[in-house]
Amino acid sequence: MKIHIPKIYCFIDNLNKDYIDNLEKDVAIIYRNYEDKLDIKKLIDFNNKCKKKKRYFYLANYAKIAVKLGLNGVYIPSFNKKINLIINKPKNFLILGSAHTLPEIKVKEKQNTNCIFIAPLFLTKKSNKYLGIANFKKLANETNKKVIALGGLKKSNLHKIKILNIHGYASISLFKKN
Repeated sequence: MKIHIPKIYCFIDNLNKDYIDNLEKDVAIIYRNYEDKLDIKKLIDFNNKCKKKKRYFYLANYAKIAVKLGLNGVYIPSFNKKINLIINKPKNFLILGSAHTLPEIKVKEKQNTNCIFIAPLFLTKKSNKYLGIANFKKLANETNKKVIALGGLKKSNLHKIKILNIHGYASISLFKKN
């Protein structure tokens, strides 16, 4: 059985259930908040709402909790280099990973990710370092994993990712404005 890998991802840092209603139905959600302690009850409630809306939901950096709560998968950030993250994972459990460099891509491959988010593609508000189209393509060609573009995506540059020949894209700010 082939695992479904969404093409569009929205990063969120709070579990506002109403936020789900304002997104296109094919947008998967990644909860990424490294500041606050995980609230398991809120995660369960949010996951239940996602299931009702037939929306994929991933938790950043807590693989065992994501498995235990029956989420669709886990997102492993670039700073997480642990290789044995999950012992027993369900069949349809997706492992997403992010990378900024070739060595980080190789780590994500060893972590057995299903796809790799390569970032930042474009200039972002948080950093003036970005890959650009040419460097992004070079990195994307270094892996056989499905690639997701991340970083600096706006409505005005979203059309440019079509030339990259990748699986999809992810954003934080692109969805906040809509």
